[in-house]
Amino acid sequence: MTPKTTHYSVVIVGGGQSGLSLSHCLQQRGIDHLVIEKRTLVHSWRSQRWDSFCLVTPNWQCNLPGWSYSGSDPHGFMVKDEINAWLAGFVEQVQAPAIEGVTVEKVSRAGEADRYTIDTSAGRFTADQVVVASGGYHKPVVPRMAEKLPPSIVQYHSAQYRNPAQLPEGAVLVVGCGQSGAQIAEDLHLAGRKVYLATGNAPRCARFYRGKDVVDWLADMNYYDMPVTQHPLREGVRDNTNHYVTGRDGGRDIDLRRFALEGMELYGLMTGLDGDTLQFQPNLRANLDHADQIFNGINASIDKFIAANGIDAPPGSVYEPVWAPKEERTALSLRESGITSVVWCIGFLPDFAWVDAPVFNGRGEPVHLRGVTQVPGLYFLGLPWLHTWGSGRFSGVARDAAYLAEQIDALRAAAAAAPAQLAAA
Repeated sequence: MTPKTTHYSVVIVGGGQSGLSLSHCLQQRGIDHLVIEKRTLVHSWRSQRWDSFCLVTPNWQCNLPGWSYSGSDPHGFMVKDEINAWLAGFVEQVQAPAIEGVTVEKVSRAGEADRYTIDTSAGRFTADQVVVASGGYHKPVVPRMAEKLPPSIVQYHSAQYRNPAQLPEGAVLVVGCGQSGAQIAEDLHLAGRKVYLATGNAPRCARFYRGKDVVDWLADMNYYDMPVTQHPLREGVRDNTNHYVTGRDGGRDIDLRRFALEGMELYGLMTGLDGDTLQFQPNLRANLDHADQIFNGINASIDKFIAANGIDAPPGSVYEPVWAPKEERTALSLRESGITSVVWCIGFLPDFAWVDAPVFNGRGEPVHLRGVTQVPGLYFLGLPWLHTWGSGRFSGVARDAAYLAEQIDALRAAAAAAPAQLAAA
């Protein structure tokens, strides 16, 4: 669209599911606004996912405002093309007032009562309130040691990985075993590629347990309604690595120990490169044990819930390791192993340098309560654990967007009433 004005009551920065969810809520309240998207609406689901990507949460959790999953497989897991078709329907339904291909270069506020200024590649806009809905995954993390790898080694970040055929022949080193790392390692492994996996302390969980998807059990236990303020870790939970599990082929556990039995080579945390030799911490056993401890701990909490509520369910179980490392290997020769490519799966960093406001902590992360900052009229949406586990996901963003729309409307009403109150005084 072509903007009809340069001033709006609200400017939303980011046209992903979060920004569009808020647009829907603001339209319901009749609040004029503009969505500014750097690329295209919901682009990351098309451009930053591998070909075999699928949801790791069941389809019934896809619940954007006014656009819930309505297909025939609520307990299945949509694959990439299905996700993008569903999101395309959401874009069409919302009809957000949006401009695409426009980069926001700076958001600032000159004075306490002044409007916000939004400088962009398409010119300057102003707004009474601004919502940063660009997510928290901006800068792919690739360590400086990547520069020391031989030029012959092809390197990708997980956001760039598409499929095994994209990589040259030879063994592949996958660094990181969170959700992306574990699933990409599995994708390569199932394609018959020789995989070396540098692990970390990522936790894992079961796909199904005692007759149901673990997600269904956790929903019954109200875990997904727990606000971050009531979580045992409080804001610290935002730093947690996501549990690895998959929805592939109907859903299953990801068991790195079983992959090792099938020929995948597992190592501890990668720490450096000395000439031709990769270096690792001797902590593979600890990493695997930690993941299994979390796995069994989640299942144990489900056991307690079943017992406390007298639920008739199949018997419980405790995972027993099917493989354990005979020794801790701390070195790996690139040449001898035949590694020709590396896929970095160690996450992203936020980058809010363009937001000129005193709302960030020492790590550059926004300080907020349920997305509301201490600066009036400045909000964040779509961040992990913004309010609950689902805040950055399809399952929880609708609730967060509705809450922010309420806060925006309240501040707007208060600002409109202020002149009359002042005159009366």
